[in-house]
Amino acid sequence: MTSLETKIPPPLVALIFIGLIWMLSDISPIVPFDNMLRLMLSVAGLMLGFGFAISGSLSFKAAGTTINPLKPETTSFLVTSGVYRVSRNPMYVGMAFLLLAWTIYLAAPAGLLGVAGFIAYINRFQILPEEQALKVLFGAEFEAYLLSVRRWL
Repeated sequence: MTSLETKIPPPLVALIFIGLIWMLSDISPIVPFDNMLRLMLSVAGLMLGFGFAISGSLSFKAAGTTINPLKPETTSFLVTSGVYRVSRNPMYVGMAFLLLAWTIYLAAPAGLLGVAGFIAYINRFQILPEEQALKVLFGAEFEAYLLSVRRWL
């Protein structure tokens, strides 16, 4: 199944899962949830999501390396500072938080299947190929980074 590896832009994958979560919310029971609390948790998830994603993007820009997830072999610099000290994949963490915020907003626990599906897809078809490319490009430096920082959080 290598035909899907680094072929679909992760933001598009997230949009697909947003739609899937919405469809799941139509067929799953809705949890009774205080509207204000639901809104506050959703906004918190959005803020966390955008914070992680934007911080990761800005770190790449500051390092002068590519942000293109479809061509990880064109990476010119291994970014390990800033938000990359907390997560090896803050942009994907950000997308997962956005999906979680959407699930909370819809008050549909079945939407958690969509969040889990996104994480599974991104792990298999995006992160693993990226890590292989980075091992080739940066060798021992990347191996040390793998041991010191978690993939997600």
